[in-house]
Amino acid sequence: MRAVRSRKAPAPKLKALQDTNPKFYTIAYINCSADVKALSDVICTSGNAVKIVNASPKDRDLLFVPDENLGAWVMEQTGRPMTLWRGNCYAHVEFTHASIMRIRREFPDAPLVAHPECTKAVRMLADEICSTEKMVTFCKQTAAKQIIIATEAGMLHRLQKECPDKIFIPAPTDNCRCNECRFMKMNTLEKLHDCMAKRAPAIELSPELIQRARLPIERMLDISARPG
Repeated sequence: MRAVRSRKAPAPKLKALQDTNPKFYTIAYINCSADVKALSDVICTSGNAVKIVNASPKDRDLLFVPDENLGAWVMEQTGRPMTLWRGNCYAHVEFTHASIMRIRREFPDAPLVAHPECTKAVRMLADEICSTEKMVTFCKQTAAKQIIIATEAGMLHRLQKECPDKIFIPAPTDNCRCNECRFMKMNTLEKLHDCMAKRAPAIELSPELIQRARLPIERMLDISARPG
């Protein structure tokens, strides 16, 4: 089952979809809005999504919001059917089967590490599919000296800092450097400094919304802390 396509999951549209099935148990990716969190049963990250889904009630119909590629990968890992909100991260879907094949031919001995938000056509070519944190761990532990990285380009800086003895090769896209997220790049050190110094701009949320949005985050933290 698929929902209406939208890269984001606006709260009113999510609520309208939830109203079509009272058995929906909603799992939302952590970078969603507070309004969406307030409508969700539990939050997940790319690193704990498999554990969260495995812990979800067996008698409920799972709704995964908003990244369909991460959701599809989680279904592959867990075997749990889910309704996927048809949204994606534009920075990850720019990697294509053709562009990855080219870089693999150029560096045949370099393992390819891909984020689960990449399309299945790219994930099928990867040696390892990793969340952000697990990507760092894999790169530290692998004996390979050259590693192809298929994720948002800013990750390369951290990997090089964590593994200075290795060479990281950015996976190409077909036409441009679209794997640089323009939204993430809106955050700068200057803006952070100004925000801390001036305490502005501020986002004001009602206490009721804060409480509703906090509950699925706390549920995620509780599940994540469980052994296994």
